[in-house]
Amino acid sequence: MVRVTHWLTVIAFIALLISGLEIVISHPRFYWGETGNVNMRPLFTLPIPSSRGTVPTGYGYVMPDQNGWSRYLHFQAAWVLVFTALVYGISSLLNGHFRKDLLPARGDRSWRAFWEVIARYLGRDLHRAGPDAAEAHSYNVVQRVSYLGVIFVLFPLVIWTGLALSPAFDSAFPWAVNVLGGRQSARTLHFFVTGFLVLFLVVHVTMVALGGFWSRTRTMITGRMVLRRIAQSRERL
Repeated sequence: MVRVTHWLTVIAFIALLISGLEIVISHPRFYWGETGNVNMRPLFTLPIPSSRGTVPTGYGYVMPDQNGWSRYLHFQAAWVLVFTALVYGISSLLNGHFRKDLLPARGDRSWRAFWEVIARYLGRDLHRAGPDAAEAHSYNVVQRVSYLGVIFVLFPLVIWTGLALSPAFDSAFPWAVNVLGGRQSARTLHFFVTGFLVLFLVVHVTMVALGGFWSRTRTMITGRMVLRRIAQSRERL
C-alpha cells in the first residue's frame, strides 16, 4: 500500500507542479487579503513574463496562454492526491505503519541523534558504499521526521490552502478561508507551501541518488532491497 500510494502521489504531484506553474504564469503577482488584481499593489511579483497582456510584469512580450487545460489538470490531479492521501492515511492507521515505521524511537528523539545521522551521511560516500542494512529496512530519524512533517504538516496545508481558492469551498466554509487571511492570502500561502514541498522533493531525490538511484527506485517498485555490501561479501566468499 505504501508503494502504490507513493507512486500515485508522484504522478499527481508532477501534474500539480506543471499545471500550477502554468497557472502562476497567467498572473505572477501575489497579494495578501481577500482581493487582488492588476490595479492593486502586490505583496511580491515573480520576475517572469505573464501569459496575459493585461498583467504588468515589465517584460515586452507575453507567454503562450495555457491557463485553460492547466486549471482542469490541476483540479483533477488535486483530487487524485486527496483520495490517495486518504487511502494512505487510513491504511497506515489500521496497519500501524505510522507507529512502527515513522514515529521516531524513544532513543532517537533528540537533537544529538538527529545530527548524528546527518554527520554520517555527510561523512561517507553513499554512492560507493551503498545503503546500510539497517537503513535498507527501516527509516532513520531524519527520514522519519521529514516524512512526518510532509504527511501531517505540508500536505494538509497545501490541500487546505488549495481548497480555500475555490469559490464553492469559500461559500460553504468561509471560516476556513478567513483563518488564512482571505483567498489571496491563501493563494500566497499555497505558493510558499508548494515551494517547501519542492525543496523536500529535491532533497529526497538527491538522497535517493546518493544511496543508489536505480536500486532504491527498484526497491520502491518491487519491495525488495539488494545490499551492495552483502553482494560484495558473497563475491569474496
